Amino acid sequence: MAYRIGSGVDFHRLEEGRRLWIGGVLIQHSKGALGHSDADVLLHAICDALLGSLGLGDMGTHFPDTDLSFKDIDSKILLQRTMELVRTQNYSVVNIDSTVCLQAPKIKPYVDQMKKVIAGIINISEKYISIKATTTEKLGFIGREEGLTAYATVLVKRNKV
Repeated sequence: MAYRIGSGVDFHRLEEGRRLWIGGVLIQHSKGALGHSDADVLLHAICDALLGSLGLGDMGTHFPDTDLSFKDIDSKILLQRTMELVRTQNYSVVNIDSTVCLQAPKIKPYVDQMKKVIAGIINISEKYISIKATTTEKLGFIGREEGLTAYATVLVKRNKV
């Protein structure tokens, strides 16, 4: 197939005393995401979408939380390694559409920086990356600021040989 689509989702608990990384950007907030790595929900959702688009499993398959070498790892490295897998399959990314769900903080001021980080790793123009944000209108664990989630959809294209 010349084109493949993948979707990914990730959730993390928010806790005080942790840093909040979203889209490869450190965001100032009173809480940060808890996880085995730096818990960057957006990059994790993108990684899972990329892996899923090519039937390569998920992040837990390639970067298990039982492996201490991934403890506190920068998720930009995980995205780089995911892209290496995509490239070994002779595919490249056409575009990414994503949504981050969190009550606070507002991430709009950081979106351009996130796009720049992601575009640099994936090697596409920032104009092919969409990052949206929404709240849950104070409903559920996201609305209570107990956690956050991200969704990503990617389109990949087989490269000409």
